[in-house]
Amino acid sequence: MAALVPVSLLLAAILVSGCQKVDGAKIAEVDDQAILASDLQKYAGRELSVQRENLYKLEKQKLEDYISAFLLTQEAKKRGVSVETVLNQEVNSKILPAGDDEIEAFYKLNKARIAVDLDKVREQIRGYLHNQKIEAQKALFLKSLRSKAKVVTYLKPPPVFRAELSVAGEPFKGSEKAAVTIVKFEDFQCPFCKTVQPTFVELLKRYDGKVRLVHKDLPLDSLHPKARQAAEAARCADEQGKFWNYHDKLYANSPKAGVDDLKSYAKDVGLDVAGFDRCLAGGKYKAVVERDLQEGAQLGLTGTPTFFINGREISGAQPLEAFAALIDEELARSR
Repeated sequence: MAALVPVSLLLAAILVSGCQKVDGAKIAEVDDQAILASDLQKYAGRELSVQRENLYKLEKQKLEDYISAFLLTQEAKKRGVSVETVLNQEVNSKILPAGDDEIEAFYKLNKARIAVDLDKVREQIRGYLHNQKIEAQKALFLKSLRSKAKVVTYLKPPPVFRAELSVAGEPFKGSEKAAVTIVKFEDFQCPFCKTVQPTFVELLKRYDGKVRLVHKDLPLDSLHPKARQAAEAARCADEQGKFWNYHDKLYANSPKAGVDDLKSYAKDVGLDVAGFDRCLAGGKYKAVVERDLQEGAQLGLTGTPTFFINGREISGAQPLEAFAALIDEELARSR
């Protein structure tokens, strides 16, 4: 067991980690010009937020480890024995060796990854399963100790980072006055962007009137060279009031996004094809797509899809409930 850290030092570390400079605080000067904490937050808020969250997770885990070690030490004192003896009595002595049936079941479940005959790894699997049982039994014992003690923790998570995003003039679905705005940065040729689309159909139904979905473009030219033109085509469709019809058509047929494909989709969704062709050929919305791309770059985005729920970032094709959890938090906050 690791040596216990004095409580005074632990509390000091917790208090220090919880200190954040308020937005109006002056943190530097250059030629008598003040630089405020809010300036740094605008410049590097996302990166700083990630590091603060990582530190918080580490502190939280170490605090839990400390509490567990403290409770074990106290229990050993009550019994007049060592911590090792307590663990032998309550954990090790209650574990049965892994049987052949357990080993074979584990091997069958993981055969593709193990890729060698069972006889060659039988004892390794036995040891692994035995260690898993010990950890599970130890967790149960620590839970029982904790249930008998009065444990209060004061470690606070860092402030939630909210990106400042411009949504003026961007295509959206849902109520313009919704309490929750989801901004999605996507690439029409990205397979993960395509995968997540049904999630938003469901979310708009579940939170009818409470959620607004805003589209932004983040074409990844190095991976999907036709994505930028597809984004411009969708903006041309938006000019005729059919952005979302065209948006859905692009994803339904992704990754096909050649010029002929884009023109075909325009006809399929009922656009004035001649007007659409002029818009696309003239590059009318190049600057709009580039603006979104530059905003994504300033936010440090390097992949799609990336979403912001009232400014709170969530990346990748996450399951519906991952979005719902954040939406529920934001709705509760708005109330």
